[in-house]
Amino acid sequence: MTDFGFPAADARLLVERALDEDLSSGTDVTTMATIPASQRSSSHLVARADGVVAGLPVAALVLDAVASRLGSGAVGVELHVADGARVRRGDHLATLAGSTRTTLVAERTVLNVLSRTSGVATHTRRWADALEGSGAMVLDTRKTTPGMRALEKYAVRCGGGTNKRMGLYDVAMIKDNHKLAAGGLTGAYEAVRAAFPEVDVQVEVTTTGEAMESVAAGARFLLCDNMSTDLLRSTVEAVRATGESVEVEATGNLTLEVAAAYAATGVDYLSVGGLTHSSPILDIALDLDADAG
Repeated sequence: MTDFGFPAADARLLVERALDEDLSSGTDVTTMATIPASQRSSSHLVARADGVVAGLPVAALVLDAVASRLGSGAVGVELHVADGARVRRGDHLATLAGSTRTTLVAERTVLNVLSRTSGVATHTRRWADALEGSGAMVLDTRKTTPGMRALEKYAVRCGGGTNKRMGLYDVAMIKDNHKLAAGGLTGAYEAVRAAFPEVDVQVEVTTTGEAMESVAAGARFLLCDNMSTDLLRSTVEAVRATGESVEVEATGNLTLEVAAAYAATGVDYLSVGGLTHSSPILDIALDLDADAG
């Protein structure tokens, strides 16, 4: 079983914020009115579509948080699959056993998070499969749902993708506006290198000329933005001809239909903002056993 590094601390913060939205008055008026405090039941998290699951540990975090807030009793979670697993429609992902009140109060928060993260993992898996054998890897971006970055990037890992930078602090990315404000590409690169010599620097380029200027300035990580496959291929060839060890990434309007063609240009990475900003959810449901009571 692969350890994708579940971000437990970030997940707990998200769970508390999500429960604040549902329980701002302190209770679930429907569940508390209809379900006796003593009632126990078992239920199942079930995939309603084929996909890749990610975020299953969130279920226990939500259930524990609800039980703590409402004093409604514990619910145990038995996982039947691991994060990163391919699942089919109808597969049971986990069994929940314990307080019916806790289960029903937690239901929507569990499903909202799990469906979202599994949707990201499912979408990423399609990209990873499309690039398999090409030598190129799919990267995510910072185009994440506010408050969910750590979990969504975790989901990318579960789907076979690779994380790029987590924020504005771990990799410097010189984009067009930085070049303009700093008076040019080389000036911007030198300023970043002088201020933060320990940080990796990536330069966004849109032409072969910019790519060559970046390499001459010392850049060893290029982001080729919105290039055609022909322009990208010739740019990669020119960069490789320098003899320098330079990583090259393609980005901008990439789709699964053109993934193989872009990978064939010789780039190391394809970065896809859509992994996190446009992935549809994976439909997951919670089914309560009929004999609950």
